[in-house]
Parts: sequence; C-alpha cells; structure tokens
Amino acid sequence: MKARHYTILAIIFLLTLGSKEAKGQPELFAEKEPDKGGIGLHIGQEAPDLMLESPSGEMISLSSLRGQMVLIDFWAAWCGPCRRENPNLVKLYQTYKEKEFANGSGFTIYSVSLDRKMEDWKEAIEMDGLEWESHVSDLKGRESAAVAEYEVGSIPFNTLIDGDGIILAVGQRGSLLEETLQKHLK
Repeated sequence: MKARHYTILAIIFLLTLGSKEAKGQPELFAEKEPDKGGIGLHIGQEAPDLMLESPSGEMISLSSLRGQMVLIDFWAAWCGPCRRENPNLVKLYQTYKEKEFANGSGFTIYSVSLDRKMEDWKEAIEMDGLEWESHVSDLKGRESAAVAEYEVGSIPFNTLIDGDGIILAVGQRGSLLEETLQKHLK
C-alpha cells in the first residue's frame, strides 16, 4: 500500500514539472472563457474609454487622445516580453508620431501598466526611453478594471484605434503592427 502511495505522489510530481509554475514562469492570467454570443472587443467597434492615473497623479482618459491613431499597450515593468517589445514601440512612435493617417493625425501610445509598485513602473519608463506622454495605471496589476474591459489574457497586449476611437487591430506587434500603420497612412 505504501509503495502505491509513493507511486501516485511521484506521478503527480512529474506532471507538475511540466506546468508553467514549476518551470519558474508564474501563470499571469487565468484562462478566459470562450467568447459566447459576440460579446467582447471586435475590429470595427468603438474602443471602451479608459480613465487612469499617470505617474505624476494626473488622470488621463483614452478619449482625450481622439483625433490621433492610438496604440493602447498593456505591459508591466516585470514582464520580460513587454520590455523586449518596448524598443519596437519607441521606434514606431518616433517614426509615426507626426504622420497623417486616413482617420487620424499623428500616432501616440496609451501605455497601461499592470505594475503594482510605482517605483518599478517609473524606472521602467525611464530605462526603456518610453517618451510618449500617456502612461497610466491604477497599480492594481491584473485586477485592474482596464484588464477586464479589454479582455487582456496575457501581456504584452495591445489594441490599435483610429482617430474616432474605432478598433483597427488587436494583438499586433513588430513588423505586423508597422504594416497595419502603413496601411492606414494617408
């Protein structure tokens, strides 16, 4: 009986070795339920407005950026893939910030941080040279209302909206995101 008990425990242990947590990669977000009945964010739909606080304490709404092409970027200082994507975002911002789009004048980024520590968030903005003005967070991590509103399953995650706040693309990075911006140039 004892040998059988140890065998079961060994099997359970081996199964957990393959899990994300056992490999030192904590589960960032729970699995999302499948979309039922068309609920959720879709291309062509108006993006939900957000109103979050900047590192200096100013409240910045997403709707205050109307008239521009806006990338809503969900990230965190502790997120390795996010930090590796940041140089691409800086390059895109510098390239397109003054461009004219079919439905928007200029390009900016509305960075929604899922950090919980203000110091880490501010330090990452400075270290990564994130020079755009709209950095926001409620410092609630994945419990942020913005995460639920935009159905963020993992980060980095983004949504591209036009000057009228209409969703053009979701979850694009690197060259794919640049192709989409190119496609919408005047």
